[in-house]
Amino acid sequence: MIQDGSNVLQNSDTSIKILIADDSEIVRRGIRQLLSAQPEIAIVGEANSFAQAIQMASDLEPHVVVLDLHMPDENSIPPQEIKLRLNHGSQVLVISVWNDEDSRKLAESIGAAVFLDKMDLASTLIRTIMQLKRERSARGE
Repeated sequence: MIQDGSNVLQNSDTSIKILIADDSEIVRRGIRQLLSAQPEIAIVGEANSFAQAIQMASDLEPHVVVLDLHMPDENSIPPQEIKLRLNHGSQVLVISVWNDEDSRKLAESIGAAVFLDKMDLASTLIRTIMQLKRERSARGE
C-alpha cells in the first residue's frame, strides 16, 4: 500500500513491488501514472528524501526502488550507507536529469543496478523494470 495515502494499491505475490523516491511531487505523480497502467506493477510507497526512502525500503521491502539521485538530503547520508540500506533485497534504479560522469559514479557508489535519464523515462522506465524482474527471476528471487 502507498504510505502517503494517495492511490492505495493492493499488490499480489506476482507483482513487482515499486518504491518511488523523488523530492518532486510532480515527478512522483508522473512515474506513478506511468507505472499504474501496468497490471504487473504495484507501487507500494513514495518517498521524498533519501532518509524516507531508506526507512520505507526497510518497512515495505520493494523489489525495485526508483530513486532520484539528487534530493535535498543527498549530502547528509554517505553513499555507502545508502548502498547498504537500500540494496537489502531491492534493486535500485537511479533516475537523474544530470547524465554526467559524476552522477554515474555516484549512482554506482550507491549500488544502482541501472541509471536512467529522467528525460527518457516515458520510453525506458517500464522496459527497464521488466528487465530487472526477468533478472530477479533468473536468480530465483
